Amino acid sequence: MKKQLLATAFLFFINHSFAQTTIQRDPEIEQMVKEVSSDSLQSYIKTLVAFGTRNTLSTQKNPRRGIGAARNWVLSRFNQIAKQSNGRLTAFIDTTTYGPDGKRVDTPINLGNVVATLKGTDINDNRIFIISGHLDNMRTNVMDRTGDAPGANDDGSGSAAVLECARVMSKHSFPATVIFVTVSGEEQGLLGATYMANKAKKENWNIEAVLNNDIMGSNNSSETNIIDNTKVRVFSEGLPFYELDKNGKMIRQFGLENDGKARQLARYVKEVGERYVDNLQVVMIYRNDRFLRGGDHTPYVENGFAAVRITEMDENYYHQHQDVRMEKGIQYGDLPQFMDFEYLRKNTALNLSNLANLAKAPAMPQEVKVDVKNLTNLTVLNWQAPKAGKVKGYYILMRETTSPVWQKKIFTSQTSATLPYSKDNYFFAVQAVNETGNESLPVVPTAGR
Repeated sequence: MKKQLLATAFLFFINHSFAQTTIQRDPEIEQMVKEVSSDSLQSYIKTLVAFGTRNTLSTQKNPRRGIGAARNWVLSRFNQIAKQSNGRLTAFIDTTTYGPDGKRVDTPINLGNVVATLKGTDINDNRIFIISGHLDNMRTNVMDRTGDAPGANDDGSGSAAVLECARVMSKHSFPATVIFVTVSGEEQGLLGATYMANKAKKENWNIEAVLNNDIMGSNNSSETNIIDNTKVRVFSEGLPFYELDKNGKMIRQFGLENDGKARQLARYVKEVGERYVDNLQVVMIYRNDRFLRGGDHTPYVENGFAAVRITEMDENYYHQHQDVRMEKGIQYGDLPQFMDFEYLRKNTALNLSNLANLAKAPAMPQEVKVDVKNLTNLTVLNWQAPKAGKVKGYYILMRETTSPVWQKKIFTSQTSATLPYSKDNYFFAVQAVNETGNESLPVVPTAGR
């Protein structure tokens, strides 16, 4: 009887020491979300379409037409936005010479990504968060560099989201660094993103998350005729492409097939996005990308960074990679008239809320371990404080092994916890959180003793 009373008292203590917390919106981020403008997004896309074509192989000498004129305009917009940043936002066109590859490049080109960096305010915080869209587009023939190609949605929508996030966020300061980039060469084989991801790996950038936006501004589908602007997809890889041979045994042993960096980022995008953006459901897709297609997040994934693709729920293939024409009563072509700018506003706000929450949050906790030295129905977790950021405490996340999302979020100010749940029956993770409730990405524990 005495043992039973002690056990009851212990569980009472545990349950009351780690109170489950309802997450509130950060007022600063809430205000930023309200500033995202569908009118601004529409004006960006109108300008991008007016360049006629943005094919990567198109002219770079004409001041009003082609990829060269388009990227110069994006740079000018970044520089205009920078005036409100007190010197924290700087922009340039990062170029490299790319030769004929026997695939989708038949002549030497000057490949350029337009990059704007909002420098973090904490000198001890080297984390980087990236939002990306691709500036280039294509007609039916990817090698057609002269014909008109509007590219309103693919990927004017992603590029517009990048510009709008920069416009709103540059008026605020964040401990960590945020990079806004419109890349070239996506339609030619993810060339610009590959160049940037390889550079980041070589130079040891501490990239914690990449949000790639590609085709995110239309609300209707071809063939099925679904019309819905309340859902958006987030694609994420399962088993990591990077160093799977080294990590495969641990992944299999502990059942972590759904807990890689990209999958954790996708869960974070869903939770934070739905927290701040009304009437939007974030649908996680357990694939790195769609069938027969590729996106600019993939080169980052292949270099070991956490990266996901954000794209509209229902695609319309009449308006992707198509010459503008009327055929059998169907209007083909990626024209602005098929955009839903309110939908694009919500998807842009999804990006902004996540970037801001990540950049304001502390870094991830270090050395997160689950104790496996004993057979027990309790779970003992231990971790160390993050390398950067002011920490109020930590959230312990847990979910059943069959659940796609975290189901419980428990706050503690300590760096260890004993929970009345079996480590065999649940997945756990730990986030660092600051005074304003901004959480780091979750860290799944490794086995420790």
